Amino acid sequence: MPGKILLTGGAGYIGSHTYAALSDAGYEVAILDNFANARPDVPDRLEVITGKPVTVHRCDVLDAAGLARVFASDRFDAVVHFAAKKAVGESQQKPLDYIETNCTGLVNLLKAMRAAGVFRLVFSSSATVYAPTLDWPIPEDAPLGYASTYAYTKLMGEQIIQQVAAADDRWRFGILRYFNPAGAHPSALIGEDPSDIPNNLMPYIAKVATGELPSLNVFGNDYPTPDGTGVRDYIHVVDLARGHVLSLDALMRGDGSHIVNLGTGQGYSVMEMLAAYARACGRALPHTVAPRRAGDLACYFGDPRKAERLLGFKAERDLDDMCATSWAWVSRRSNMRQG
Repeated sequence: MPGKILLTGGAGYIGSHTYAALSDAGYEVAILDNFANARPDVPDRLEVITGKPVTVHRCDVLDAAGLARVFASDRFDAVVHFAAKKAVGESQQKPLDYIETNCTGLVNLLKAMRAAGVFRLVFSSSATVYAPTLDWPIPEDAPLGYASTYAYTKLMGEQIIQQVAAADDRWRFGILRYFNPAGAHPSALIGEDPSDIPNNLMPYIAKVATGELPSLNVFGNDYPTPDGTGVRDYIHVVDLARGHVLSLDALMRGDGSHIVNLGTGQGYSVMEMLAAYARACGRALPHTVAPRRAGDLACYFGDPRKAERLLGFKAERDLDDMCATSWAWVSRRSNMRQG
């Protein structure tokens, strides 16, 4: 069943872990990335992890001619698509950039795939496509919506794919929704490596642990949760990568299209995250309680049972593993930078 896969955004955080998982599953993988948000040495590290040469096409999804050349260079059986802009806050300041890359880039990719006769696509979506709700865990048929331009582009991406597939029955797609990937590869050779102040909780805590940031701001400790802090959905990036492989496996078997959540089925609070990371790095981490942020919900996590039923997916790694592998990665990166 394994075949040749084009992995867009394959040098990024989730993309690089998915590369390793695809390679381990027997797929032959080529990376397409413009390296706007990825370290140039990631392919070298993936070569160490997999023990195989890494094929890289340096190309932007906005470059239609470049995409055509990539598809002309080999015969791909499917595409796993990560290449996108992903910072929620930045998307509010630069909506046209996000719409162009995330939506126009997807259209360019779909056109290039159609011209090359490639009709299997795994699309990395986001659980930000769900409308705010007080009912958890969130199933795939919950009302959809968006609270940011980033979420809007992910929702539009899903709709574009579904419209294309409805008009041409050759297409098969897997749309994967998830919240917050965390942790790193057990080799500590790849992991999340934000160059500026992170938007997400775990990389922020990691920078507190390495001393790059002084303290964690905990926004609200009076929510109706066990410890009063907000509860969110986290999934180990290695589990998330495996979910993408299982989605691809289903398409390669000839199964129908699917839209599923990937997650653990439970949420973790801010203080649980902070305590777990403190255990991982071996010291207490400073934090300051600040007022609630407007629009934040007490809880927000997804229901992954459909992914287990359709794909056989079940998350295997817990919060302590997320924190331990993150710490192994960031402490290694910190030492490398100091050296």
